[in-house]
Amino acid sequence: MEKKDLYNYILGIADNPLILGQRLGELCGHGPSLETDIACTNIALDLFGQTRSYFQYAAKIKGENATEDSIAFLRTEREYTNVLLVEQPNTDFAFTITRQFLFDVYHYLFLEQLQKSKDVNLSAIAHKAIKEVSYHQRFSSDWIKRLGDGTDESKKRMQNAVNDLWRYTDELFHTTESDEAMIAEGIGVDVKKLKNIYYSRINKILEDARLEIPESKWFQKGGKHGLHTEYMGYILSEMQYMQRTYPNMTW
Repeated sequence: MEKKDLYNYILGIADNPLILGQRLGELCGHGPSLETDIACTNIALDLFGQTRSYFQYAAKIKGENATEDSIAFLRTEREYTNVLLVEQPNTDFAFTITRQFLFDVYHYLFLEQLQKSKDVNLSAIAHKAIKEVSYHQRFSSDWIKRLGDGTDESKKRMQNAVNDLWRYTDELFHTTESDEAMIAEGIGVDVKKLKNIYYSRINKILEDARLEIPESKWFQKGGKHGLHTEYMGYILSEMQYMQRTYPNMTW
């Protein structure tokens, strides 16, 4: 097994909760209600906690004095391999909750399988994280139903969000060379096998919410290979500011 492939595989997993957590963190103090604001902030903290576990493991594999902080904050944009979905902006609460929902369903399915990994560290992280992600999925799914089957205005906004973000869902099931290497070793999850059940669950909840399922077959990709949307640079400029302004700073 190549250490480089394992390292890249871990980054491919961890960058998703990192960037999504950063997006949710932007909303702290701006939620539609106090309870929802706190819930979104807590989900962001859960995601950052998961990311830390992955990055701590990745740092041990990489060596070279790497730390969870250097991996999180000192890479260039092209070195992040999160999917495009998680970097989409907080246009309004409909977009925020739809983005969360579309990722949560995938995330739960992924962690279910990662628990079976031959890598004991990844399996342990998955066993812990899935408890949190189970809540995330319930939270976002409930909001999808509440707003989709709510007022004319909430339904319109939710449908617009679903239509816009749908194009980013297919990338969740693409694999890189490192992914394929880890799958062959029994360490990684073959996400291609999750695709049908993912869309089945997504479609069921959208139907319950009285929302139309997009018919578009055109999807965007690139994030897993470091090719990001225009939004990524702005996310990183804010997220990396302290580390780049004050190198090697400690609290």
